[in-house]
Amino acid sequence: MGLPYRSITVLAAGVGYALSSDLISTPQLPRLGFTAGFLAAWTLQFWLWAFWAVVLYPKFFSPLRHLPSPDDGSFYNGQWEKISALPSGVPMIEWINSIPNNGLIRYLGILNLERVMVTSPKALAEVLTTKCYDFEKPEQLRWSLGRILGIGILFAEGDEHNIQRRKLMPAFSFRHIKDLYPVFWSKSKESVEAMTSTVLNDSPVLEVGSWASRATLDMIGVAGLGRDFNAIADPSNPLSQTYQSLFKPSAQGRLLGLISLFLPGWFVDKLPVSRNNDVHHAVRLIRSRPPSVDILSVALQSGSFTDSNLVDQMMTFLLAGHETTASAMTWACYLLAKHPEIQTRLRHEIHANLPPASSDKPITSSDIDALPYLHAVCSEVLRYFAPVALLMRDAARDTTIQGVFIPKGTRIVITPWAINKSVEMWGEDALEFTPERWMDGPGKKAASGGASSNYAFMTFLAGPRGCIGRGFAEAEFKCLLASWVGRFRMALENEEERDEGNLEIKGAITARPARGMFVRMEVVEGW
Repeated sequence: MGLPYRSITVLAAGVGYALSSDLISTPQLPRLGFTAGFLAAWTLQFWLWAFWAVVLYPKFFSPLRHLPSPDDGSFYNGQWEKISALPSGVPMIEWINSIPNNGLIRYLGILNLERVMVTSPKALAEVLTTKCYDFEKPEQLRWSLGRILGIGILFAEGDEHNIQRRKLMPAFSFRHIKDLYPVFWSKSKESVEAMTSTVLNDSPVLEVGSWASRATLDMIGVAGLGRDFNAIADPSNPLSQTYQSLFKPSAQGRLLGLISLFLPGWFVDKLPVSRNNDVHHAVRLIRSRPPSVDILSVALQSGSFTDSNLVDQMMTFLLAGHETTASAMTWACYLLAKHPEIQTRLRHEIHANLPPASSDKPITSSDIDALPYLHAVCSEVLRYFAPVALLMRDAARDTTIQGVFIPKGTRIVITPWAINKSVEMWGEDALEFTPERWMDGPGKKAASGGASSNYAFMTFLAGPRGCIGRGFAEAEFKCLLASWVGRFRMALENEEERDEGNLEIKGAITARPARGMFVRMEVVEGW
C-alpha cells in the first residue's frame, strides 16, 4: 500500500491556500501562511495515512487477513526482524514446511507491508501461466534493474512481452543452443588452464565466485554477443570489474532498496550517494560496447528490433547468461566440496567420457548430454541453491488466486528457495542435497527429480514468463562444471562453512556467499 503522494499533496495545497486566504477566517483559528498551512496539512494527512496503513488496514480491514500467517511477528513490523536477519528466502523455507495452507501464506514486512507468498502448484500455475499478465514486476524492481538493463524481455509486460518473447524464441531453440556447446567447452578449458596456473604458481586456494564470473562473462560474450571480453585472461578487464562491482551486495545498495519501498524510484535514483554514481558509471561503460550479436542474430532477421531495444536485449542476456550461472557455479563448488563422495563419482563419469581439458579434441552437445550424473548434479545444485532466491510480483488489477480475492497492488512473493525445498512436493528428503533423485531407476520420476508437480522446480519459473534462456544456462553450467571437476579436487578452505548456518548469504540479484567462497584446489594429474 504505497503512500498516495499526489492526493496528499493536492489536498494539502488546497488547505494551505484556504488557511492563507479569507476562505477560512474565525477568531479561534489564526491565519497561517500558505507554507505553514501546507506543511501542517501534509504532515497530519501523512500520519493519519501511516496509522491506517500500518495498523488499521493490515490488522482489521485487509481482505487477506484471514490467510494463514506466521504467528511470531512484531506489532508494527510483522516478520521484518526475521526477514532482515536471515538470507533472502530462508524464512520462507520454514513457513512453507510448517504452516498449513491451501496455496497462499500471508506475512507482513517492515511497517506491516503486506505480502502473499504462493506455495502450491495450482496457485503457481495461476500466477505464472493462466493469469501471468495479471501480475507484473514491482515498480521498485523495474527502476533498480531497469535503469541498468533497459526494457528488454525481462521487464517488458503484457503484449510487448509476448511479442518480444515470440521473436526471440528461435534464437534459444535447442537446435541453435547445441551448436554453442563447443564455444562453452572452449571457454571452460581456458578457465581451467588459467586456474591451474594460479594454483601451481601462486595459491591453491581460489575464490571460485570471481573465477566463475569471469568464465561466464566470456561465455555469454562469445556465444551470445559475438565478442570475447577476455575476462578469464585479464582479471582487471574493465567490463569484468564493472559487472562484479555492479552486482556485488552492499549496505548502501540495500539501504537504497529499502528507501525505494516508500519513495519513487526516480527520486531515489537522484540521491547524491556513491552507489548511484557507481551504477550510472557502470551503465555508461557497458552500454558503450558495440552491440555485435550472435545469439540475437536469428531474431534480428525479422528487423523488428530497434537499435535501442537491441541494446536492452543485450544487457538482459549479459545479466542472465553471466550472473546467474556464476552463482550456480559458486554453489556447485561449495556443495561438491562438502560432499567429496559425490564429487568423486562425478569425476569418474567425466574422465570416462570426456577428453582431458588439455586436449584439443572438440566436444558436442551429445557428449555432454550423455552424462547422466553430470545432469543430476547440475539439476540438484539448481534446485538446492537456486541462483535467484526470491521474486516479487504486483497484482496489476483486482484478480483472484485459487478463488481468493487479490486486490490490485498486492505484493505477490514467489520463492524458488522455498518451493524447491517443499517437503509436500519433494518428499521427506527435500532439505537434503541428493543428486540421485534425478537419476533413472525403478519407480522413479527422474525427469522431474521425483517431485509431484512440474511447478515444484521454480529455478527457471514456468509459463510465458519462464526463463527463455534456460537451455543456454544449463548448457554453459554443465560444460563449466565438467571441466572444473575433471581437473580439480575441491575442498573447503574454511571448514566451519560446512555448516550452512555459518554461511552469510547476501544478494543484490543472485544469492551468493557474502565473503566469497574460498575453495582449496588440488590439480588432478593427467586430465
